[in-house]
Amino acid sequence: MTKNKARLVSKGYAQVEGIDFEETYAPVARMESIRMILAYACSKNIKVHQIDVKPTFLNGELEEEAYIEQPEGFAEKRDYVFRLRKAVYGLKQAPRAWYARLAKYLHK
Repeated sequence: MTKNKARLVSKGYAQVEGIDFEETYAPVARMESIRMILAYACSKNIKVHQIDVKPTFLNGELEEEAYIEQPEGFAEKRDYVFRLRKAVYGLKQAPRAWYARLAKYLHK
């Protein structure tokens, strides 16, 4: 049995800074930070889970309005445009939106 997967991807290179987005963010973890978190988790007997970061970018809720055209291959209603509520692959502000959601959860 063949399993086909499809993803909706935006053309991030078509976005213009200052018009389509204000800033981007690239979260980078330093090895010292990871060691500190693991040491703290061990001392407090806290379970630590690993997540794959790429799919988590899709959980970021966008603050600004973003629209995308239908991808090539859609035959129905070619003149439709989609308004995004959450980030999709290729969107320049996807990492920043995800980090904002993560930070809000951690502060809570």
